[in-house]
Amino acid sequence: MILRRLALLAAAAALASPAPAQPSFAGFGPGGPDKAGFQRIAAQCKGKESFSDPSRPARIFGNVWYVGTCTVTVLLVTSPRGHVLIDAATHEAAPAILANIRALGFNPREVRWILTSHEHFDHVGGLADMVRATGARVIARAAAVPVLTSGKVDPADPQAQRIEGFAPVRVDRIVADAETVALPGLTFTASATTGHTAGSTSWTWRSCAGPVCRRFDYVDSISALALGTYRMSDHPALIARFRQTFAQVAARPCGVLLTPHPAASDMFARLSGLKPLAEPGACRAYAAAAEKRLNDLLESETRAGK
Repeated sequence: MILRRLALLAAAAALASPAPAQPSFAGFGPGGPDKAGFQRIAAQCKGKESFSDPSRPARIFGNVWYVGTCTVTVLLVTSPRGHVLIDAATHEAAPAILANIRALGFNPREVRWILTSHEHFDHVGGLADMVRATGARVIARAAAVPVLTSGKVDPADPQAQRIEGFAPVRVDRIVADAETVALPGLTFTASATTGHTAGSTSWTWRSCAGPVCRRFDYVDSISALALGTYRMSDHPALIARFRQTFAQVAARPCGVLLTPHPAASDMFARLSGLKPLAEPGACRAYAAAAEKRLNDLLESETRAGK
């Protein structure tokens, strides 16, 4: 009798208590972007231009985390069977990136794969450091391998005259365009988006927060930048590759757009709630802006008679 009375009292209390708040996945609720965290990142990084300025970490969505610097994206995608790191920023940024991973409660030694975007020091300069700290294996497209394994800038790179090399690293797996890389519960698809470098690679995957899943498009840098005496107009084949990449990126069924430099796609503004997280035309706008920069560069070279 006493047990029955206690059970009735407990049931009445449960009915009288307000129902627990349900996660909100439509906006920026639990499982969605850490809006306050990205607002703090934006404030912390305001006015900073170095590739290595440290940033705090924050959740992007579900199992996708920002662990990069103020100006260079590094992503951690987690799972119970191992994690994936996308890019590695600079050698100088490596300690801060590892600290960010730990601050989120994850063990760097549980990173299984490191995926790469393009072979410039601001994105892969810390790759050798990350491999030593995590034991992870490196994945890249074949065109990136000569630079990654030598640490020397490609002489054909439009920026070769002004950018530095980095510590070489072994590439453990070479992927082709449209090939997938998988761990249990995680599948990434590589896309060749050449132009910025020969090995430029974009990555697509799907991540979930509770019942809601989103497509993520980590679209590599596609900007045409010529440094030193390099004259883009003298390289019609490279210009053609850029234009092919612009068309490919514009045609992507774009999900949540992420980019190797956050400022290139207003990442911090979108993740802090100042702009929509995902817009149907995001990839088209990203490609159109890059194409305009190429056209402006070609026009300036013509005017200057370079």
